[in-house]
Amino acid sequence: MSSAAHPAGLASLPSTSSSSRTVSRDVAAAGVPWYIWTGVAGITSASVGAAWDVAWHRSIGRDTFWTPAHLMIQLCGVLAAVVGLWLVHQCTFNTDSKLRAASVNVFGLRAPLGVFLAGWGGIAMITSAPFDNWWHDAYGLDVKIVSPPHTLLILGIRAVSLGVFFLILATMNRAAAEGSRSFSTLQKLLLYLGGLTVGGQMFFLQEYTWDVGLHQSRAYIAMAIAVPVVFAMISQASRFKWAATTAAAIYMAFLIGEILIFPLAHAEPKLGPVFFPVTHLVPAKFPILLIAPAFALDLIWQRMKNWKTWQIAAVSGVVFLAVLTAVEWPFANFLLSKASENRFFGTAYFQYSARPDSEDRLRIFFHPQGGLTLWLDLFRASLYAAISTWVGLLFGRWMRGVQR
Repeated sequence: MSSAAHPAGLASLPSTSSSSRTVSRDVAAAGVPWYIWTGVAGITSASVGAAWDVAWHRSIGRDTFWTPAHLMIQLCGVLAAVVGLWLVHQCTFNTDSKLRAASVNVFGLRAPLGVFLAGWGGIAMITSAPFDNWWHDAYGLDVKIVSPPHTLLILGIRAVSLGVFFLILATMNRAAAEGSRSFSTLQKLLLYLGGLTVGGQMFFLQEYTWDVGLHQSRAYIAMAIAVPVVFAMISQASRFKWAATTAAAIYMAFLIGEILIFPLAHAEPKLGPVFFPVTHLVPAKFPILLIAPAFALDLIWQRMKNWKTWQIAAVSGVVFLAVLTAVEWPFANFLLSKASENRFFGTAYFQYSARPDSEDRLRIFFHPQGGLTLWLDLFRASLYAAISTWVGLLFGRWMRGVQR
């Protein structure tokens, strides 16, 4: 992958101390550290587990905490704990450890910055499990995705993901300073994690981006807030000129894979009432076409390197929202048509609780918007997208200098 320069007038990496250079040479000799591969495996496990869990709820209902999907999610927290404890021990108590030079001090404990972020995420994930059991017992066996315990779990996964992101980034930045050949592998891992992060953002928004709701402004407002910040951050941090496009492609490939694979597994509802006969796992809806605005952003960012950050953000917000609306609005019409009822697009799959008179079953839009109100809402969404991009650019630029 190319390491082309990126927008917003990025400064060069700061010079490193001799101890940090020693760490860089050691990493270059050893390749990508095992704890980075373990962290990426943990995030992958949580991403697959979360998708599987939603399919389980839509097909079977919530029967017990000890489902394979739940265990895959919690495996992420376990792996994060293993990595974190090992790195804290090496950096705090092993004074001869070469990792110590690439660590920070927090309350007397030393470790790379990402470890402390992932540690909070792991605690949040573990805490969410009994909280979720209590919530279901108090308010129902099958409730919305955006509930307090689910929100805590998703934030925990995001924190672990950001922690692993920092671990990769710090190692990658040191490798870049030393010209190490491991840079390319680390860059690919960063882009892969960026794609899972986009997927995580969209996972949290799926109740707002249901295909029957794509002719409402709230879907585009939600995406304008949550997605550009990730695209801009990944673009700045990865040094790859097609970073946003790559991340969006990974997100889409993940969901399309779910649509193609999950229906192959047998499943039957264990809760009632059952309004639609389900005989297999019900996958997620077809992914939003984020690859189109991502490609547009990558193109303009390559041509706006010398612009001020706020100018880049302002133009990016308009471009993101305009391209997203231009492709997704008519595509939503296709998703509600008979032509999309096939194995690839998966619009003929319905959860067992889908009522016959619901918009989803009838394949009609839910309260579609139009006129001046819609245009004003989309204008507001473009402002949110600009702010989101601005935050991502600044954060990503700062991340380019992370060495620990």
